[in-house]
Amino acid sequence: MRQMILAGAAAAALVTANGPAMAATEAEILQNYADIAEAMYGDAITQAAALRAAVAQLVAQPTDANLEAARTAWRAARPHYQQTEVYRFGNPEVDELEGLVNAWPLDEGLIDYVDASYGEGSDSNPYYTLNVIANHELQIGAEKVDAADITKELLQSLQEVGDNEANVAIGYHAIEFLLWGQDLNGTGPGAGKRPASDFDPAACTNGNCDRRAAYLVAATDLLVDDLQQLQDVWKADGTARKRLQADARAGIGAILTGIGSLSYGELAGERTKLGLMLHDPEEEHDCFSDNTHNSHYYDQAGMVAVYNGSYRKLDGGTVSGASVKELIAAKDIAVDARITAAMEATTGAMTVLKETADGGEMAYDQMLGEGNAKGNAILEEVVATLVAQARAVEAGVAALDLTIAVEGSDSLDNPSAVGQ
Repeated sequence: MRQMILAGAAAAALVTANGPAMAATEAEILQNYADIAEAMYGDAITQAAALRAAVAQLVAQPTDANLEAARTAWRAARPHYQQTEVYRFGNPEVDELEGLVNAWPLDEGLIDYVDASYGEGSDSNPYYTLNVIANHELQIGAEKVDAADITKELLQSLQEVGDNEANVAIGYHAIEFLLWGQDLNGTGPGAGKRPASDFDPAACTNGNCDRRAAYLVAATDLLVDDLQQLQDVWKADGTARKRLQADARAGIGAILTGIGSLSYGELAGERTKLGLMLHDPEEEHDCFSDNTHNSHYYDQAGMVAVYNGSYRKLDGGTVSGASVKELIAAKDIAVDARITAAMEATTGAMTVLKETADGGEMAYDQMLGEGNAKGNAILEEVVATLVAQARAVEAGVAALDLTIAVEGSDSLDNPSAVGQ
């Protein structure tokens, strides 16, 4: 993906002898940044464990009520995880693991049955319709793989099989597909409508109900395991925390890289503008459940929390302390004011998005629809405010005389290349 480079003189001091006094030291800022990460991932684990319990209940008693309870638990598991996404960029330990829990979009035919409209094959993906749930033996290249038992180890081996990022076998979105099934409504109203009987061996619909249940259990078990790996890198002896401690200046750059990259290339570009340009609901983040508005909203909440150095935990407590906001304000208070105003504007646009969807007026995939002037405008405002937020962060980078690389997106940087 194209990168946008922000450069400054690399060796200059953050604050000169005659300049304003810093409100916090770099070490204090980075300690709080790591403490917030550890807390966010801890909350994500708690919510994923609740999802695992709801899945166990669904598998034990596959009723409509238990399926809806599992879906509710999946939705509840998203907000605290989404707030962690600001840590993905700038922290290689997170980026290495993030694909295990939140990879998207996915070719769902890898996992289970799909509608005939999905097609029977793909020139770019030989495993497009592998259908792990329906097959006790899988042909992976020249090798035959025993899939008689659907285990965590089997699913791990299938993640991005064939080095294809669309082969998502695990994580939130694989679980989402299993709970909702395909959303076949296009840009019309409605989410996926998988029946609870898809998990009921005694009254099975669509075949292989025992294997579908086994897949769902293994995937939710893995989600908890992989979130634990992500939290571990932020613990006292974790690799991410140690790296930050070893080079404080680079650590401050990592904080701003996370906010800039998530704002610009990822959220404004790949997750919003691209789908809007194509009017394609397949490009929405939570495409099976119609939960994308919440995922976007909490991505923004995470960026605000990290910039301000304050995170409200699941239990109502708060992790707060020294922040990069204080560091920038001490250097140039006008730049901090610009970033704060940009974040408030983005949060406002995200709130309109969330309230429009939560209120039932239209879901995110409907907003993407060609000719939906109001829905398109809501998403365009999300994009515009996110881009402005990224530009404000650039000013913060310049104020601190740092050099970072921010993720780009063809949808923003080279629109003519989209769809080619």
